[in-house]
Amino acid sequence: MIYYPNAKINLGLHVVEKRADGFHNIETVFYPIGWSDVLELAIPTNRQLGLKFTHSGITIPGATGENLCERAYALIGQDYALPAIDAHLHKLIPIGAGLGGGSSDAAFFIRALNDLCELNLAWGELHHYAKQLGADCSFFIANKPVIAEQKGDVFESIQLDLSAYHIVVVHPGIHVSTPEAYRSITPKKPSLHLESWIQENPVSHWRENLINDFEIPVFAKHPEIQMLKNNLYQMGAIYAAMSGSGSAVFGLFEKEPECKNRFENATVWCGKLN
Repeated sequence: MIYYPNAKINLGLHVVEKRADGFHNIETVFYPIGWSDVLELAIPTNRQLGLKFTHSGITIPGATGENLCERAYALIGQDYALPAIDAHLHKLIPIGAGLGGGSSDAAFFIRALNDLCELNLAWGELHHYAKQLGADCSFFIANKPVIAEQKGDVFESIQLDLSAYHIVVVHPGIHVSTPEAYRSITPKKPSLHLESWIQENPVSHWRENLINDFEIPVFAKHPEIQMLKNNLYQMGAIYAAMSGSGSAVFGLFEKEPECKNRFENATVWCGKLN
């Protein structure tokens, strides 16, 4: 059984306030894109118990048992008698890029486990397990555009169709520390209500008003990331922004752009939005 865990981008990101538990309340829109990893699950005939997890592609940091897919198997195994599973993840989405790749892998693993083992988990149960693995993890259960609030783990569906646009995502290979990025921001209430504003205004109006609060501190420390955003506009992007706390940036285009040889020493993905 093969699945293709996909990435997401953030359309606007407001850091609203710091919470009593040390986290921050945010407001953002998650939108799925087609840049995907490859996840395969199978039930082996030579073992009765346990998960054998292997991976290839981009190197995944962390010790054995720490990957979110492994944690998902252990979490569901507390409530259900799971069979032995062989799982292989081919990693293509850059890690720590603000694209949600690890969360997507975990959510798709939960979905695959539900299908393969015929657990018949309801949507609420799938979300319940995913939410325990990461703030944005359960977004990838439904995998549709949402307005995300609180820690980025409370979702409300949003009617947003960007299927007319092409997208270019550029990852410069720079690691941005999310905790450090949060420490560089003074939370504030946004001047616009993101959900209504983004639905009422065409993409051509987004450039001046749809803001990612992380861009100011991250660009100050890594001006080369800002240069990537500027380059996307020079290529003809109608809107460009950094995703999450970075370091990936993306541009939306009305016509398919020429991506080859535009960004040296960076990983580039080009596609059509759904």
